[in-house]
Amino acid sequence: NYIGNYLKSMHVSVSESLTKLRTTYMSIPSTGDAVSAGFPRPPSYLHWWDWETGVEEVMHGLHNLVVQGKVLYLGISDTPAWVVAQANQYAKDHGKTPFVIYQGKWNVLERSFERDIIPMARAHGLALAPWDVLAAGKFRTDAEEEERRRTGEKGRTMFTPNWERNENEKKMSHALEKVAGEVGVRSLTAIAIAYVMSKTPFVFPILGGRKVEHLLAKIEALDISLSAEQIAFLESVIPFDAGFPSTMIGDGTKTGPMLAGNVNIAFQPSFNRFRIREMD
Repeated sequence: NYIGNYLKSMHVSVSESLTKLRTTYMSIPSTGDAVSAGFPRPPSYLHWWDWETGVEEVMHGLHNLVVQGKVLYLGISDTPAWVVAQANQYAKDHGKTPFVIYQGKWNVLERSFERDIIPMARAHGLALAPWDVLAAGKFRTDAEEEERRRTGEKGRTMFTPNWERNENEKKMSHALEKVAGEVGVRSLTAIAIAYVMSKTPFVFPILGGRKVEHLLAKIEALDISLSAEQIAFLESVIPFDAGFPSTMIGDGTKTGPMLAGNVNIAFQPSFNRFRIREMD
């Protein structure tokens, strides 16, 4: 049993993965569980924080894999922001290799990712690879859901026993469908993908699909640039509470309310949204 983030798990997981994949190195390693064999050099991560292995052991172990040439870059997923920040600061202070990408659950309906993960990624220069961007396939039109019911196709039940949408998922689907009509695309899932790519820089969504139309919707999302008004509309459907202290001091994307109320300051953003059309 080598589940976990300790040194033996790292060594065995990476060694066995390289053997199975018939390669000598991988772009980003996977420890904590098995690597998917779907890629010649898999884009995988330290998959989850096990609450047993210390930051020092993890960062020394991962750095050794980089030095050995078995791994090129380090990624981490499903881990509290404060742990990632602590790990990267330790790496910086001790000449070790830091994490460069974070993977976690994020979509327009489930936005807790925005509370601490995104600010941490901005501060430490991490790219983001969100999963569940399409809410486990729950973003669909009423007509699509009725067709699934009629044919018996149904939908995914991996994270929930019910394949049908709940009320919040229906509300968000209707909002996505409205915006899809405004920008002139057929698929509302393309809007859901465009949303996360419009919120912050260096977002690389993890997306699956079983049909050609799934692939086409994902390609379609690359040409969509949502307006600030459209983003605000989508976010108004299911209100998101950023929590304290963000509700008091802001999140750093604009002059905080405490400062703005006392001084006249010209805010200089440290980042810009990744807007596809602005790069043409």
